[in-house]
Amino acid sequence: METRELGMDRPIGRREFVLKTLAGTAAAAGAIPALGAEDTSREAKAKRSAIDRVVLGKSGVKPTRLGIGTGSNGGAVQREIGQESFTRLLRHAYDRGVRFIDTADMYRIHEMVGKAIKDLPRGELVIQSKMMWEPIQPPKPLEVLDRFRKELGVETIDILLIHCAQRKNWPEDLKRMRDAFSEAKEKGIIRAHGVSCHGLPALREVAACGWVDVNLARCNHRGHHMDGATGKWSEASIQDDAVAELKKIHTAGKGVIGMKIVGNGDFKEAADREKSVRYAMTAPFIDAVVIGVKSPAEVDEAIDRLDRALNA
Repeated sequence: METRELGMDRPIGRREFVLKTLAGTAAAAGAIPALGAEDTSREAKAKRSAIDRVVLGKSGVKPTRLGIGTGSNGGAVQREIGQESFTRLLRHAYDRGVRFIDTADMYRIHEMVGKAIKDLPRGELVIQSKMMWEPIQPPKPLEVLDRFRKELGVETIDILLIHCAQRKNWPEDLKRMRDAFSEAKEKGIIRAHGVSCHGLPALREVAACGWVDVNLARCNHRGHHMDGATGKWSEASIQDDAVAELKKIHTAGKGVIGMKIVGNGDFKEAADREKSVRYAMTAPFIDAVVIGVKSPAEVDEAIDRLDRALNA
């Protein structure tokens, strides 16, 4: 006997026809998976990627798992490549599917970001920026935020963070900024607010602070430049304590974004960067990461490393 599959010209033999018929019947009855079902399942698992959209806790904001960092060495690395190369960098990241951009006022790169994203579909992008509180809180944070929006060329900033909180009582000490951010959120000028911390005294305040939607935190496999006793840049980190706090923060329903994934650029060996990315992608308390890049090749490397780690 010879028959043909529906929609196909290839003839199949009687034995193959019978086996496929039985497999299809059993699959419909829930007894065994249809031929190819296992492969389809494996394929679905393999689709986890750096460019997947992830939810940042209860904020509702959905960036891609990988964000492009624009603050390497305080933004100097990105500024020095010039507008043309920087635009090409962000456009390449966009073409690869990355929709998350991390920036800050102190990086002095808002206007370069604005020019680079001009004419891109705004609804596709998640833009995160940060406002410094030192040496004194801005007297009028909403006016500072208006400047941010003008420089970036956007009506809304998706995530706005208090930049580099270091003190134990920062939620109370920076209440003026928190209230202004809350007002901006109510007006739809920002979609979520939060904090980036330097040091365990500040980090330990985050989990219990209901105001925080998103926490940007230093995290890598070696604990390099992670939070320490006081928040000073050069101090030794206390990795176990920092990780314990990040777990609490995530459990409290806040989005956690990892930074310093490649040790502030200090992980020069490819194997070290691979280990660090794998650590971040397997840490259940990290939702997304931002990695500072200066070339399309580094964007490709970051995507490839995340994809390998996610599907290992």
